[in-house]
Amino acid sequence: MSVNDIVLGMHRNITRRDFLNGVSVALAASVFNPARALAFEGSHAGKIEADSYPPALTGMRGDHPGSFEVAHQMRDQGGWNLSGAINTSEAYDLIVVGGGISGLSAAHFFRQSVPNAKILILDNHDDFGGHAKRNQFVYEGRTLVINGGTLNIESPERYNAPARQLLDDIGIDLNAYLKQNEKNHGLYKSLGLGPAYFFDKESWGGDRLVKGGRSYETETRGFTAEFLAQTPLNERARRDVLRLYDPQQPDYLPGLNSAEKKERLAKISYNDFLINLAKVDPQVIWFFQTGPTGVFGVGTDATPALFCWQMGMPGFAAMNLEPTPKGVLANLPGGQHGRQLEGERDVHFPDGNATIARLLVRDLIPDAVPGKMMDDVALARVNYSLLDRSGQAVRIRLNSTVVNVSHDGDAAKASGVVASYVQAGKTFQVRGQACVMACWNMVIPYLVPSLSQKQKDALAFNVKAPIVYTSVAVRNWKAFQKLGVSHIESPTMYHTSVSLTEAASLGELQHPQSSDEPIILHMVRTPNSPGKARKEQHRLGRYDLLSTSWETFERNIREQLARALEPGGFDPANDIVAITVNRWPHGYSYTYNSLYDPMEWVFSDSPDRPCVAARQPFGRITIANADAAASPHTDAAILEAHRAVGEVMNRRAMPLLS
Repeated sequence: MSVNDIVLGMHRNITRRDFLNGVSVALAASVFNPARALAFEGSHAGKIEADSYPPALTGMRGDHPGSFEVAHQMRDQGGWNLSGAINTSEAYDLIVVGGGISGLSAAHFFRQSVPNAKILILDNHDDFGGHAKRNQFVYEGRTLVINGGTLNIESPERYNAPARQLLDDIGIDLNAYLKQNEKNHGLYKSLGLGPAYFFDKESWGGDRLVKGGRSYETETRGFTAEFLAQTPLNERARRDVLRLYDPQQPDYLPGLNSAEKKERLAKISYNDFLINLAKVDPQVIWFFQTGPTGVFGVGTDATPALFCWQMGMPGFAAMNLEPTPKGVLANLPGGQHGRQLEGERDVHFPDGNATIARLLVRDLIPDAVPGKMMDDVALARVNYSLLDRSGQAVRIRLNSTVVNVSHDGDAAKASGVVASYVQAGKTFQVRGQACVMACWNMVIPYLVPSLSQKQKDALAFNVKAPIVYTSVAVRNWKAFQKLGVSHIESPTMYHTSVSLTEAASLGELQHPQSSDEPIILHMVRTPNSPGKARKEQHRLGRYDLLSTSWETFERNIREQLARALEPGGFDPANDIVAITVNRWPHGYSYTYNSLYDPMEWVFSDSPDRPCVAARQPFGRITIANADAAASPHTDAAILEAHRAVGEVMNRRAMPLLS
C-alpha cells in the first residue's frame, strides 16, 4: 500500500471487499445471505455499529452484488430453463414484479378495490423501495439517515390526483412536515455556510476551492465579479459569464418570434447555444456542463437549449421567450417538473422517498413496520422477517429475481398467470390471477417472451440513465464550517458534487445542528461521455459502473474529499467512519429529448410515444413503472401503478382464487 493510500485511509477497515467487474468475490455468500456478506465491519471499533439490517449495509449498494447476476444470465442466454422449476402451490389474486414505489403503489391501489386480496410482491434486491432506498448509519449511538436513491417529492402542488391521494392514504402530512422543518430550511445559511466551486488541477493546473457562486436557493442570481476574480478563468470567460446573467445582454436569435426561437432552441444543445450563438469563451462551459444531469442524466452537450431555459439556466434574459403554458413540460406525465413556480417547494424527507416506501409497506403489512404515524416511521426498525409470512394477505419476497411470466393458456382467454423466480439458486413458480410488471421496461421482453415484437421494441426503447449517490458518514463537519461551505460543485471531478446532507428532521430523528456532530455527506456521480448521443452515453455509463471496483470508488471518494476540504482540516483517514456507494447502472427513466426524439413526444402526451405502446396490457399482464410514463418522477410511477391496476380490474371477470 502506498504512502498516499495510508494518508487517505485506504487501510481503514471500511467494508474491505475485493470487487471484480462490480461483483464481489464472495458473491455466493451474498446471494444466499447478502446481509451478512456486505455487513459493515466498522473503521472505529465500538463507535459505529455493525448491522445486517438492509438499510444499514455499507459498501456497494443500490444494484448490489447478488441483485443482478441472474437477470444478466437470463439476458445472455436468451431466457431461462424452467424445466426444473419448483411449484410452490401458492395462488394469489395479484402478483407484482418489482417492490419499488410503483409496485408497492400497485398493491395499495389493488387492495383498495379488492380489500381481502392476496398479493405477492417479488423483488430481486435485499430491500424494498426500488430506487427509493434508505442509507442508515449508527455512530456513537446516534442514528443518521440519507437517501440512497430517489430524492424528494418534487412540486407536490403539481402531483397528479392518484399520487396525491396515495400520500394522504399512507399518512403523509406535507404541511405538518414542512412546518416542523422551518428551522432546518435555513440552517446552513444561518451558520454562514453556502455554495462553492472546486477547480481541479487536472482541468485548471492547480486545485482551488472558491467560495460563492450559484446555489440551489439562489441559482438564478448568477455569479458575481468578486467570485469570478478568484477563479482561474481567463478574463474573457469571466466577462462572458457575467454577460449571460445580464438582463441587458443581446437577443441571440434576433428576427425570430418566440415560437420560432423555441423551435430552434429545441434542436440545439445548450453547449451549441453558448458557443455558437452567445459566442462565449469555451471555459464558460465548465460551470454549466453538469447542470441538467440531475434531471436528464446527461450534461449540456446532450440537453436541448430549450430545456435549459426551462430550468432557469442563463443566456435567455433578452430573448423575450413566452412562458411555457401551464400543463406543458412541467405537468406532462413524463415531462420535467423543471423550474418551480412561485410558492412551490420540494419536500425532502431525511431518507428521501424511502419514507414513502416505508409508509407503503406499513400500509400493506402493518406488523412489519412499527408505529402508526408519519413521524414515528423515521426511527421505526422494519422487521424483515414479517414481510413474507405464510397466511398474511400481502407478502413481499425479497432476493427473488423473476425470470419468466406467462399466461396459463392463450392470453385472450387465460384464467391466470404463472410467475417463475430464482431465489438462492433455485427456480420457483407461483400462480396469480393477474400480474403487474412494476420492473424496468427493458427487462420485460425477456420476462414475457410471448409479447408481440412491436411491444418488445417499444419496451426496449427506454435506456435508463446511470447515476451514483454516494453516502459518506463523517465524525463531524468542522471542515465545512471552517471553510464556510455546505455544497461544493466539482464538474470535472469523479463525483461532480459533494454536500452536507439536506437539513431535514422527522419525529425524533433530528438533523445535526452543530458542526461538532456527526453527519452524512452526499456525493453525486453521473458517468457520461460528452459528445456522444444520449443513449450511447447511458450505455457507456452503465458499463462504467458495473466494471468499476469498490477500491476505485473508495480511493476516488477519499481523494476528492481530501483535496477539496484539506484547507478546512479534513482528514480522510480519521474523519470518515463509513461509506455507502449507491450504484444505479439502470437509474433514471428515459425522458424524451428533442435533440434525438420527435417534438410531439416531448411536448404532448402523444399516443405515438414509445412509452404508450410499451405499457399496453397483455391479457392478464399489465405494466406499471416510471418508464411507462417516460419519467423519473415518483408521482409518475404512482400514476402508472394506478392505471395498471385499473386495467387489471377491467379484466377481473372471474371469482377470487381460493
